[in-house]
Amino acid sequence: MFANLGQQAMFGIVSHLFFIGITWWALQALNFDKLLRPNRVMQARILYILLTVAIGSAVSGFFLDYISWSNQLPFIFNQE
Repeated sequence: MFANLGQQAMFGIVSHLFFIGITWWALQALNFDKLLRPNRVMQARILYILLTVAIGSAVSGFFLDYISWSNQLPFIFNQE
């Protein structure tokens, strides 16, 4: 029982880090310089990091929910 919880926790951590990394890579294609005010480099970097974490976590949450729901589908047909 506890081993299963540990595996789920590890899968969740890896999933979040993976999708945050993918989001970071994908956001590199955008040119944010035109949207930001001049001389606000630190604020722009923090915004970039927060945006990356928000999008990556949302996508990872969707992915983890989808996996969880897929694993629960067989219980529809389980008639006890």
